[in-house]
Amino acid sequence: MIQPSEIKIKAERLYPKYLQRIAADQPFERIVLPCDKKPNKDFELYRKEYDALHQASKASCGYGYSVTWRNVDHRTLGSQAVPQEIAFDTESDFLKYLRKEKEVSAFRKDQHLILAAFPSLSEWLTQYPKKVVKYAGQWQDLLKVLVYFNENPQPHLYIRELPIEVHTKFIERHKGILRELLDLIIADYVDTSERDFEPHFHLKYDEALIRIRFLDSRLTRSYGAGIEDISMTVSKFCALRWKVSNVFVVENKVNFLTFPPVPDALVIFGHGYGVSTLKTTPFLQQAQLYYWGDLDAQGFEILSQFRGYFPQARSFFMDLSTFRRFFENDTGQESYVKAQLLLTPAEQEVYDIVKENNWRLEQEKIPHSYVEEHLPTLLKKTGKLKIDEYSLY
Repeated sequence: MIQPSEIKIKAERLYPKYLQRIAADQPFERIVLPCDKKPNKDFELYRKEYDALHQASKASCGYGYSVTWRNVDHRTLGSQAVPQEIAFDTESDFLKYLRKEKEVSAFRKDQHLILAAFPSLSEWLTQYPKKVVKYAGQWQDLLKVLVYFNENPQPHLYIRELPIEVHTKFIERHKGILRELLDLIIADYVDTSERDFEPHFHLKYDEALIRIRFLDSRLTRSYGAGIEDISMTVSKFCALRWKVSNVFVVENKVNFLTFPPVPDALVIFGHGYGVSTLKTTPFLQQAQLYYWGDLDAQGFEILSQFRGYFPQARSFFMDLSTFRRFFENDTGQESYVKAQLLLTPAEQEVYDIVKENNWRLEQEKIPHSYVEEHLPTLLKKTGKLKIDEYSLY
């Protein structure tokens, strides 16, 4: 026989659907629960089940579920009453049973507020009523933010600068729900290529810095105002229109700081997978690029990623000769990448070796004297890589 605990579970599962009906402006429909579970064959246990079901019902409590009984002839128990139907006859019975009266009252008020400000959110509200419940008591402030962005879809301000009368940390604390709703309300104005909240909605934020060194005194004077080592925000860097022939990207700070002078060149401190921040920089598309990472699986995977943005990029000091000369049996980080990478056959050979053996040669273990000696040879290899030079093809 079905028990009160099972009825409670079934009723709670139906509650979200009930909220959806409210959101869709549909009237309450009598709720009927399946109750075809057979009674216990032991008479004492049967009586306990019967009493428990009756005592928790509307007939005993004055609210909640109603039980329609029917008599059946049981082979063991004889003629006994079993539930034919379990139902919540009224909305009040259902809500009082679940103790949701106050929650539903707040939901109705919040629904009215939301739709009065943004009728276009009707479909969202019907689909996700539990999210309305989750933010009960906060919708007035949420709507202040939504109204502001609807009127100013690209603010270009820091979050704390926005002239919205909410707590200073309110927006930071509610980015999830705000993003979900703003993507619907101002869909034509968001930057879908950006995942983070601030750039996605054209807000200022504390951007990452890109650090560069000019390797030519002429470039230092022309672009650095006499300062050799400079840093700037990603957005500023990506907007540059410099004319530089050679650009080196290195992953080790000491190698960045000690990189030898090279005519008409600069070096960038790469920060590993942070190379993705460089992908929209116009002047890099026109320069000859050189990438130097650790000789481990991740180093070649970053090289492949970088080359995906800049097909002309060449690696340097990531060859088999350099690896064999300076490798000290260091262990790397295991890689689970299965995709074919954008590597030349020579690079692919080293990648296969270090990945299979989980080896690593950090670039900082390659002596500065070796860099100075072999860098001129590297620079003689001019011209962009052709797409058929990648082992992928």
